[in-house]
Amino acid sequence: MANKTYKIVTLPGDGIGPEIMAQAKRVLAAIGQAYDVDFVCQDHLIGGAAIDATRAAGEEVTALPQATLDAAKAADAVLLAAVGGPKWDDPTSPVRPEQGLLGIRKQLGLYLNLRPVRVYQALIGASTLKPEVLNGSDLLIVRELTGGLYFGRHDREHNVAGAAYGGGTGQKAVDSMEYSEYEVERVVRWAYDAAMRRKRHVISVDKANVLETSRLWREVTHRIAAEYPDVKSEDMLVDNTAMQLVANPRQFDVLVTENTFGDILSDEASMLTGSLGMLASASLGDGTALYEPSHGSAPDIAGRGIANPLAQILSVELMLRYSFQMDEAANALAAAVEGVLDDGWRTVDIADASTPQDRILGTEAMGTKVIDALA
Repeated sequence: MANKTYKIVTLPGDGIGPEIMAQAKRVLAAIGQAYDVDFVCQDHLIGGAAIDATRAAGEEVTALPQATLDAAKAADAVLLAAVGGPKWDDPTSPVRPEQGLLGIRKQLGLYLNLRPVRVYQALIGASTLKPEVLNGSDLLIVRELTGGLYFGRHDREHNVAGAAYGGGTGQKAVDSMEYSEYEVERVVRWAYDAAMRRKRHVISVDKANVLETSRLWREVTHRIAAEYPDVKSEDMLVDNTAMQLVANPRQFDVLVTENTFGDILSDEASMLTGSLGMLASASLGDGTALYEPSHGSAPDIAGRGIANPLAQILSVELMLRYSFQMDEAANALAAAVEGVLDDGWRTVDIADASTPQDRILGTEAMGTKVIDALA
């Protein structure tokens, strides 16, 4: 009998999700065997798969079934793959796959997202940026997750006088950005605590020259910064940050920002690594933590067995660290992934013109290489 048992709700979702999730489960099994831990994984529906299943069953159509939410709340961790795809990409539909992701984060009380951005030396040629710009880049993006534009008021009015081109009646849409002080404080404080374990440098990103929410963000950040005299603190406007991420990424250690800015900047930062297929993330807060790759469901390559599983596998690394306090196993997994890359193994998205064809692997084969490197 295993020394410890952890219950994990696994959400394969849509597109390439089931393929990459299968490799994460194989890696978990290998780690469990090595560290005498039993990881009990239970699949549940989310996203487009949930929409299809509830519609077929004649139930209320939803991207987040109650059974999924109940299981997630009772689990030790949640591991998600990806949601969405063109099949459900109707902007007029009242139910969309992304509602499942936003919903589970909110229902679990997950208010911050961590996205580590590591530049692997072996992949430095995969980025569009010059190696001399990338060398030494290692940053952590801390993104607020439950406030801002995505959770503000959304409204559309029809037949509004003067709203159409030329002054006639037309449509008017409103999306509101709202933040309360406590929402800012809990995320910023977490970022400063993280910086104390890293290079002790926090850059807070806002648009305080325009937005009132950003002015509140900056005020709260300055108050918290005063409690951390050993951490270097800076403010940076979001447009400048977008430029600096590609001009001089080495300057960043911990970058903390609100929801929408964090969404955009973290995807931009993926180009430092050469592929979204290399970026994992963790969503943390008051309830069960959720771990997921930063990429989408990639429906164009779904079912072809060529998807990069490394971001999903690195999400397991974060889960080992933050939910199970298994730092030794997490370090071993991180080293295994780096070792596989150093040995020249690639999936198609991180291969370049110099990669030999016999070094380009499919999804399952890459999973096997990581497991072998763990042994």
